[in-house]
Amino acid sequence: MTPPASDAPTLILPDWAAPSTVGAFVTTRQTGPSRGHFAAFNPQGFKGDDPQTVARCRELLSLEVGDGRPLFWLKQVHGARVMQRYQPAYRETPPEADAAVTSRRDYACVVLTADCLPIFFCDRAGTRVGVAHAGWRGLAGGVLEASVAALGVDPSEILVWFGPAISNAQFEVGPEVFEAFVAVQPEAESAFDRSPYRLGHHMADLYKLARLRLERLGIQSISGGHFCTACDEERFYSYRRDQGRTGHMASVIWLR
Repeated sequence: MTPPASDAPTLILPDWAAPSTVGAFVTTRQTGPSRGHFAAFNPQGFKGDDPQTVARCRELLSLEVGDGRPLFWLKQVHGARVMQRYQPAYRETPPEADAAVTSRRDYACVVLTADCLPIFFCDRAGTRVGVAHAGWRGLAGGVLEASVAALGVDPSEILVWFGPAISNAQFEVGPEVFEAFVAVQPEAESAFDRSPYRLGHHMADLYKLARLRLERLGIQSISGGHFCTACDEERFYSYRRDQGRTGHMASVIWLR
């Protein structure tokens, strides 16, 4: 069944060299059934939106994947846990995790973001895929390293695409964020500029921080990262811009 034009989500397709066995997209807020602060396509159900509308958005996501397989939803906690196997019980009780990877073709992996960075993974052979939710806490805590380890292939065989996240021009952070990254990886200092707004604060570049982490692991093919969720109100939700009264985009990946 094709959804009505007014309900169908407007999607961003990753611009990467993934093989044809890999399906992936990111939703936007441009079209859909959601209303008010959550307009127009919000599949995230724990921030006060109408449950029936959230359910409709999730139904439409399934239709976009197109083959009736379940979507693997996570209870995201800004950590580094990676799920590697879907279970039917997760329909009712999603596991606490911030990434999922799979080599199976019977479900799709999903993360939700509204300023944090969604990071897509696949191998060059098109046999493994994954997606991670990476805010600064997840990045500092090792969610990317855990995701790459869970994929179980040589890092040189992994392709990565960065979805929409907040840009460094809009992402002011305190000194604890700067210290969390630089203490582990001194070159991460290059991903921070001094804040023009508050002494001791920095403007953080999530895209660069993620790239530095992945390059250190030996991943060479990294694309995307040319978005700003806080700047582009027409297409993207932004937790920081909208002070928490907002929906979320869904980043979905699967093996056809």
